[in-house]
Amino acid sequence: MAKPPRKTPPSNAAQMASPSYRLAALDQDFMLGDSMRGVRFELEYAKAEEALRAWGVRSTIVVFGSARTREDGPGNHARWYAEARAFGRIASERGGALLRDQTPRDNVIATGGGPGTMEAANRGAMDAGAPSIGYNISLPHEQEPNPYTTPELTFRFHYFAMRKMHFAMRANALVVFPGGFGTMDELFELLTLRQTGKSPPMPIVLVDKAYWSSIINFQAFVDNGAIAASDLDLFSYCEEAESIWEKLVEGGVLTRWLKTHGTT
Repeated sequence: MAKPPRKTPPSNAAQMASPSYRLAALDQDFMLGDSMRGVRFELEYAKAEEALRAWGVRSTIVVFGSARTREDGPGNHARWYAEARAFGRIASERGGALLRDQTPRDNVIATGGGPGTMEAANRGAMDAGAPSIGYNISLPHEQEPNPYTTPELTFRFHYFAMRKMHFAMRANALVVFPGGFGTMDELFELLTLRQTGKSPPMPIVLVDKAYWSSIINFQAFVDNGAIAASDLDLFSYCEEAESIWEKLVEGGVLTRWLKTHGTT
């Protein structure tokens, strides 16, 4: 008796091709979906944190300022760029960013990673032979990292909130050069953390008093009862790189380094 024809088993191609069958971690549509926003937020924290720990970065000096400042720019631009670069070098040479005997790095220059003032401060750190950090942000008109950040410490964030968190977490000091809306946002973020006691004491220096006085009337906050007079003591003014460093030292920027090493 003849054998019945052998049936071809049904194909599982549809199951194999289904998005639901993809490994969750490798499913880009799923990972970029709304339900995974919290996970993506956590990933942006963890990725940068892992790299910073690998490089032994214990504390940073955050430098803010305009992305539009140019080394050969008009008006005060060239001066601002030169002072930011000089400060990046001085802070990196004297603050503990240069690794010694595999001990933690302190006062590593950290910027938003873009051009202008950010580039200048990172460039100064490179002049000193020290690492520096670039916390870049994804924007509709893409910002590219400047060529002076340490490649392994050059990050890109989607979430402004996580980027700000990384700026604040290790900040030992804040130096703010003239800038626009982004600089104002970042300045007042950290001023608020200091005012409310949500961050430990740190020196905050605004560079070029004439610029800041022309765009913000800080005394008006006091006069109108919006802040306490003592809140104006949260920051000070400086004009050039050497005096910025001196002000930061007065504010205790070397305390942790000296406690660990006993000398600069």
